Amino acid sequence: MKLMGAEILVECLKEQGVSTVFGYPGGTVLDIYDALYRDGAIEHVITSHEQGAAHAADGWARVTGKTGVVIATSGPGATNLVTGIATAYMDSIPMVAITGNVGANFLGRDSFQEIDIFGITLPITKHNYIVKDVKELAGVVREAFAIAGSGRKGPVLIDILKNVQSETAEYKPQKPVPLHAKAVPARMLEDAAKAIAAAERPLIMVGGGAIASEASREVRALAERLDAPVVSTLMGLGAFPASHPLFMGMMGMHGTATAAKLCLESDCILAIGTRFSDRVALNRDKFAAGKTVVQIDIDNAELDKNVAVTHAVLGDVKEALATLVPMLPEQKQRAFAARAKELKAAERAAQKQPELGHRILIEAAKLAPKDAIVVTDVGQHQMWTAQYYPVERPRTFCTSGGLGTMGYGLGAAIGAAKASGKHVILVTGDGCFNMNLNELSTAVTQELPITILLMNNHALGMVRQWQKLFYGRRFSQTDVRKKTDYVKFAESFGAKGLFIERAEDVDGVLKEAFATPSPVVVDCRIGSDENVLPMIKPGQTYDTIMTEWEDKA
Repeated sequence: MKLMGAEILVECLKEQGVSTVFGYPGGTVLDIYDALYRDGAIEHVITSHEQGAAHAADGWARVTGKTGVVIATSGPGATNLVTGIATAYMDSIPMVAITGNVGANFLGRDSFQEIDIFGITLPITKHNYIVKDVKELAGVVREAFAIAGSGRKGPVLIDILKNVQSETAEYKPQKPVPLHAKAVPARMLEDAAKAIAAAERPLIMVGGGAIASEASREVRALAERLDAPVVSTLMGLGAFPASHPLFMGMMGMHGTATAAKLCLESDCILAIGTRFSDRVALNRDKFAAGKTVVQIDIDNAELDKNVAVTHAVLGDVKEALATLVPMLPEQKQRAFAARAKELKAAERAAQKQPELGHRILIEAAKLAPKDAIVVTDVGQHQMWTAQYYPVERPRTFCTSGGLGTMGYGLGAAIGAAKASGKHVILVTGDGCFNMNLNELSTAVTQELPITILLMNNHALGMVRQWQKLFYGRRFSQTDVRKKTDYVKFAESFGAKGLFIERAEDVDGVLKEAFATPSPVVVDCRIGSDENVLPMIKPGQTYDTIMTEWEDKA
């Protein structure tokens, strides 16, 4: 049958199982929006800003494991997607971004709202396309979804000229080709298995790749077979249950002291789906010196890149572990596991009375619905959430790890809520919230159960913390004492506004917030000198971890 290009696009989206898209209309995508309207099968969520739409598609993808979709018009509409696309790229999140562009007769003439979004996004996409022939459109869309959702997942951009959307071509429905990861042959794992079996003090480090490959069950099987302690990167939180006795918390710049000590004492690090970023391997040369390192990753470019590894295994984490685990001898009552549990217990016993920001997160974890999804922005509150809010299941924790995007949270929370239908907790700061607070209107319009814990310290907290530690308390542009009344702001948008300013407020306010099935903003008035500890300074080693504040001013 013959269809217009815009209709072909909609049909191809339905082929891929797309039920919801996020976006913002404009001149060069009017035909697409008309086709969506006439078809009616795909829900479209209009946000307040294209960046919010991109983050919403990202949050949708993180929670579902499916490819998120965002649509924007040409020019500023397309460029407003860039930060959201880059965020997805850095965290390996599958996304298809669809943009319109001017017609072929106007291309290259500096026409109104013409921009080379194809060229702009080349460094931040797995692949991108500019569609100039309607006959190629269906094939491009199908290929884009296959690329976004296979291998190391990531964003793909499709730029469609305006004339292509209204031209006609023959359309033949196709079922999407199932994406199955290849099994990893046993011979590729034999040397790694021998090295792991020979280790006396193995440490499992799990990253975001384990979540991307749906390998949580296999990671648990590995840990229990080896009786080996498990630590997580920020992106790996949820891949292994926080309540499991072998879980020792997050590792890295703001990881637990237990994780740091175990990293130092281990003789073998088994890295699963992690790239040893500079927030984990702060000193690349010394991080794993003298240790056996086994790295499993689906991206060959990440193997042996940041840290020299002994055994590199290229392949899907789930498939690799399915082959590897049966090859390993079962261990019971390993001394290193007992040591890990002792360290963890000692660290907990030594913890001081939590500050207000920390206490809010501790109590939130107790009072929130058990199936709640947690989203964070970027900064101190992000690290506090990773430290104090236990994540039990994969795809229930969304944060910008690689790019560190302030303003990510509210858009992502909207996408997570739309995808799951569950209560979403957004932990943000006043700096981050002010970047994309316009999306509160989207959350209200959609009647989404989002509780926003706004850690209001009147500061850009993490930057301020670095200024305290490294810049002699010269607080250049990080004291942000806005006069905004966030309770009234929330109410003006149609949301509920609450506030916490004392420890005795916490339980009552949180119970009220979590009982509300619509957006709530909780203005958490915390001190500007609440810090993130532990901390390892950039470029330092794990034996230099700070558990007490070093203020030399």
